[in-house]
Amino acid sequence: MPNTTHRNGRRDTPPPRTGSNETEVLRGFLDYLRASIAAKVDGAPEPQVRTAVVPSGTNLLGLLNHLTCVERSMFLGDDVTDWQATFHAAPEDSVADVVARYRDAVKRANGVLEGCSDLGAPVPRPRPDRPAPGIRWALTHLIEETGRHAGHADILRELIDGTTGR
Repeated sequence: MPNTTHRNGRRDTPPPRTGSNETEVLRGFLDYLRASIAAKVDGAPEPQVRTAVVPSGTNLLGLLNHLTCVERSMFLGDDVTDWQATFHAAPEDSVADVVARYRDAVKRANGVLEGCSDLGAPVPRPRPDRPAPGIRWALTHLIEETGRHAGHADILRELIDGTTGR
């Protein structure tokens, strides 16, 4: 992703200018948001990365842990029984561990998506107990979910150490 520097000195990465078709646009924006939130968490200082700085208890490491679970549930078929619990990383997990797990989940999810050319088809995932959503819906939902939490991460990281930009 190219970086630009704004007049206030903040480094930023603009949204992608990609896609000659709907699939490329959706995947391009999802990958952009995925990279943005991983970069926001990567290198964040301990213990602030797991410390809640807002009344809801939300923390940077927990957000990325949650998104890892969302990716794995949506595209890899993992069954999540307690979504609230996904907002907390294990105490022994380092920032590098959580970021690596997220990037691995994204890589594996993209591997599933590589074989999907029909956006109306269901996501091919091993979960016979529950029908899979359509690929278009899954991509749109992941864009919404990742974008929402990337926004949270922007604010949390700025509160922690002043880091801004995508």
